Amino acid sequence: MKILHLVCNSHLDPVWLWMWEEGAAEALTTFRTAACLCDDFEEFVFCHNESVLYKWIEELEPALHEKIKRLVREKKWFIMGGWFLQPDCNIPSGESLVRQILTGKRYFIQQFGYEPKTAVNFDPFGHSRGLVQILKKSGYNSYLFCRPDPASLALPSDDFVWVGYDGSEILAHRAPDHYNSEQGKAGDKILSWIKQNKDRKSGLLLWGIGDHGGGASREDLHQIRFVIKEQKKWEIRHSRPEDYFSALEKSKTDLPRYKKDLNPWAVGCYTTMARIKQKHRQLENSFFLAEKIASHAALENLIEYPFSDLNNALEDLLFCEFHDILPGSSIHEVEEQALQRMDHGIEILSRLKFKAFISLLSGEPAADEGEYPIFVYNPHPFAVSEDIVCELQPYQPNWEKGTMFLPEIVDEHNRILLSQVEKESSNIADEWRKRVVFTADLSPGKMQRFSCRLRRIKTGPEYSKFKRTVSQGNGSEIIEMMADQAKAVVNRTTGLVDAFEIQGRQLLLSNSFRCLVMEDYPDPWGMKVDSFRNVIGQFKLFNELESAVFAGVSNQALDPVRIIEDGPVRMIVEALFKYNHSFLSLRY
Repeated sequence: MKILHLVCNSHLDPVWLWMWEEGAAEALTTFRTAACLCDDFEEFVFCHNESVLYKWIEELEPALHEKIKRLVREKKWFIMGGWFLQPDCNIPSGESLVRQILTGKRYFIQQFGYEPKTAVNFDPFGHSRGLVQILKKSGYNSYLFCRPDPASLALPSDDFVWVGYDGSEILAHRAPDHYNSEQGKAGDKILSWIKQNKDRKSGLLLWGIGDHGGGASREDLHQIRFVIKEQKKWEIRHSRPEDYFSALEKSKTDLPRYKKDLNPWAVGCYTTMARIKQKHRQLENSFFLAEKIASHAALENLIEYPFSDLNNALEDLLFCEFHDILPGSSIHEVEEQALQRMDHGIEILSRLKFKAFISLLSGEPAADEGEYPIFVYNPHPFAVSEDIVCELQPYQPNWEKGTMFLPEIVDEHNRILLSQVEKESSNIADEWRKRVVFTADLSPGKMQRFSCRLRRIKTGPEYSKFKRTVSQGNGSEIIEMMADQAKAVVNRTTGLVDAFEIQGRQLLLSNSFRCLVMEDYPDPWGMKVDSFRNVIGQFKLFNELESAVFAGVSNQALDPVRIIEDGPVRMIVEALFKYNHSFLSLRY
């Protein structure tokens, strides 16, 4: 007898065309309905994933949460997937994806005593091949997804072995008929699937009303009862993803092996809502740093480990990795809510980092007269060489005309380090704030102390050996940026990079770093394309008058390609461009 596994779910985005408050209200309605139907239909099994929704139910309607617990024990309600939510599976770091799994699984194990073995991501727009190793090492043996659909990505089979970069393997199934069904048409979807899959011996079919909650309905369940009774060649059962994959594994079917990403779909999403993507990366990096420095301080018994605060910031991060937030496919109100939520996480972490940082300075000797101590923490388990940028405040402004303060930096062994003064953040005309950049070798997992002293000198330092402006035979000029083993050449006529060498090996073609304008169209998702390749324009260099106006200087002319910082640590060249009414400051 052929077997068709019916997996009823309610596709419920916490946010998308609605804000999170509406998503939470819809979760209450959907879960209430599903719980009643589980009681009323003996054969029915409801499946749902995403711990964030269950947590909302726990907080907003504890009695419903307890009822779901009962249904889970009775195997009428199945905890599916086990993640915090369905995140974008391309942009987050691997560690973020691990935390999506870890946070979700921990909640489901604690609340329901169950750990799913099939990972589920129905709606994300693509799946990095790096997921395979993460899934395997997180205790999963299978993966169920819908996108990209067959029109967007040809697979050797909808059942296949997905192979990771490290050789890890996991069973995978693409549900080409999507995750939902129309109200009152679940029976039709089943019959259509059977008609199209006559040669299969088993199958998995997702069903459930809507794209904004809903799930099962009485009408659909009565229809399914009728279809089950009438079908003679197929055993149709209310099931769960694990049942399908278990049967697939036992069948010993020789499945094709797939060794690529599951991409692309809706590529336009990855070019929209830049603020969301930038803020996400800021929060992600801030969390990993805060976690490390707080762990260090707690292990030294300097602070209590901030479990609760870190968890709150982590959930801010994980929520904003949702596949309709991070790629940029939600409404403007959701964008603003996400930015607010990520700022909330960043503020929590900034306070944690500072508290842990200060605690790690306990026992440091007081500064000597005229010394400005600078402390740098390396959170990595390996040594790094880094350009450190910091600002400091002399005890009073430099009132002596014709002079300036020149910082000198020494390390813990009293060795003088390469350093230079750069433009500080403030625009106060007095010389008061000082920004210094220095190169330091940082030991792994350690706080290091550097000392700064200010020397009063008569004139600004000159580092002409670190730059050369060269006239070429064709009348154009170039700026050569040189280091010990590297050289970059910036063309002053074009503002572009003509050459980039490391150890004498040329790595770039001339006119590199051109900023191109690509043809786009009103659908910000890019659902009907897989790339944007048609170039319709290019940013061009300002002239000297336009450069002065853009920079807001009183001069009538300003070189659009010029050196704005220079010293023994680094040189920075700025080039100013425009395209119609868009402007660009490009720095090398």
